[in-house]
Amino acid sequence: MKKLLYISVNSKPEDLSASKTVARKFINKFLQKNKDFQVEEIDLYKEHIPRLEYQYFEKRNCIVNEDDAKKLNDKDQKEVQRIRALCDQFISANVYVIAAPMWSLSFPAPLKEYIDCIMQDQKTIKFEGKKIEPLLNDKPRTMVYIQSSGGNVPWMLRPILNKGLNYVEDIIKFMGIKKFEELLVDDTGFTEEEKQEAINKAYEKIDDIIDSMKF
Repeated sequence: MKKLLYISVNSKPEDLSASKTVARKFINKFLQKNKDFQVEEIDLYKEHIPRLEYQYFEKRNCIVNEDDAKKLNDKDQKEVQRIRALCDQFISANVYVIAAPMWSLSFPAPLKEYIDCIMQDQKTIKFEGKKIEPLLNDKPRTMVYIQSSGGNVPWMLRPILNKGLNYVEDIIKFMGIKKFEELLVDDTGFTEEEKQEAINKAYEKIDDIIDSMKF
């Protein structure tokens, strides 16, 4: 079966998180229309995401091979295995959904640590001399980035202020995933009514995004 990988990046439970609420609605609708997909979920606030240490690498963006990994202590061996597993899980997917709030013009730190784990030479990218080539252009893949924010960033200012969304789009395309869709839950405001209005507006965009996707 094809796979949708859902990556959530918010310490709030789903019923309190606008981005996670919209993501669940998106996934449920997606599965209704694409019954040949299975879903894997990873909550970056609940699951262990290694912080990369120099001893895990044999060269830039390349985790040590299995023989060299066995020379590390038990803790470091487990960390290397975890990094390798996260990367393999990411590669195996056809569709990705990330749900994250906008924090300080970016996103919560666990997402950056996760991205560092999956940016691996001969896995998601490869070095050709001084050039870097993508490896995730081997099949149709789509990333849907669902971001909630308390205000509404005008589209003219998004290149300057929406640094998290811009970074995710750039790094995803850098790995070879050509189709990137944003689903913004803007203006969640300060009241429950404002948040629900923002969620409902985001709901209205879901069908169009799903219908535009090709596998």
